[in-house]
Amino acid sequence: MVNFVLIAVCILAGMIFKATKSIHPDAHKGINTWILYLALPAVSFKYLPKVHWSTEMLFPIAATFLIAVCCFFFMMFYSKSKGYSRRSRSTLELTSGYSNTSFIGFPLISAFYGESLLSIAIICDQTMFLALSTLGIIAAVKGGSKSGKVSAAFILKRLITFPPFLGCIAALVLSQFIDFTMAEPFFDKLAATVSPLALFSVGLQLKFNGWKKLIPQMSASMLYKLILAPAIVLGAALLFGIKGNIAKITIFEAAMPTVVTSSIIAEQFRLNTKLTNLIIGFSIVVGFLTSAIWYKVLDFIF
Repeated sequence: MVNFVLIAVCILAGMIFKATKSIHPDAHKGINTWILYLALPAVSFKYLPKVHWSTEMLFPIAATFLIAVCCFFFMMFYSKSKGYSRRSRSTLELTSGYSNTSFIGFPLISAFYGESLLSIAIICDQTMFLALSTLGIIAAVKGGSKSGKVSAAFILKRLITFPPFLGCIAALVLSQFIDFTMAEPFFDKLAATVSPLALFSVGLQLKFNGWKKLIPQMSASMLYKLILAPAIVLGAALLFGIKGNIAKITIFEAAMPTVVTSSIIAEQFRLNTKLTNLIIGFSIVVGFLTSAIWYKVLDFIF
């Protein structure tokens, strides 16, 4: 409930500031720059050095990439059937293939399953972040291109110059040689700004005019993100005999709403930010209901 109130306050604050015209029209770009260059890399340095990699954690890692890959094909067929542009398709891939595994996921896991299982959730979160920083950026680059076709070299260049990706790689490599314990309070403070500022940025960019025309796209995105994605992971768990808490937490994290940083990436690569922000807002509200349903389903199956 606390997180839901915080979400509402941050988004509403952005909408109010925008309505009163007391803030520059491009203020969200400065906020997004802070998130991309400082806050998101700090998230990697906060969590990645603490992750204990093991063979049993392969399922959460594989499941995260499985969701993104399946989303690619789902949105490809859906977009072709509707005659959508590559830009719209990339926007839908970005909003449907990646979960809000930390800001929404962590508190809900603590509430439903207890804080002891957050270690599994952290694996899901960091893998999702890595998938978003690679597959998500590739989709965004293609969608942001006028022709929809870009060279592998151009994609690689955008990928290796994307600050969160660089932060992720740096955290993985440097943590093997440097103890970042002394810097943890600094990383904590930077990382804590991600969700509130991202949601405030969403509020600044949120436009409700003409939203009814976007209902089909919003519905398709939330159908995949909140229903089909966790169902795919559930099927994989049953197929490979994955049981217990690893299966539960991985599936539950897959059922989380759209990650808020997809708005920043959509704006950075000139995708449909209006659609992105609407999906973020609606999926969070609907996601609180569907996550409770998934909790019951998982409790019954496992």
